[in-house]
Amino acid sequence: MSGTEKTKATAEQAKGKTKEALGRVSGNERMTAEGRAEQAKGDARQAKEKTKDTFRH
Repeated sequence: MSGTEKTKATAEQAKGKTKEALGRVSGNERMTAEGRAEQAKGDARQAKEKTKDTFRH
């Protein structure tokens, strides 16, 4: 997996988890949903990079 893409994926996942947690604590459903969406985006980026790595080797 590309180093920068891996870092972006990890950052998106962490940011999403934080946002989701803050949304839950504050009772903000929109923030919770945005956090879940960011986590999903990070997961998708990570899966894409893993697939690329599989075909490179």
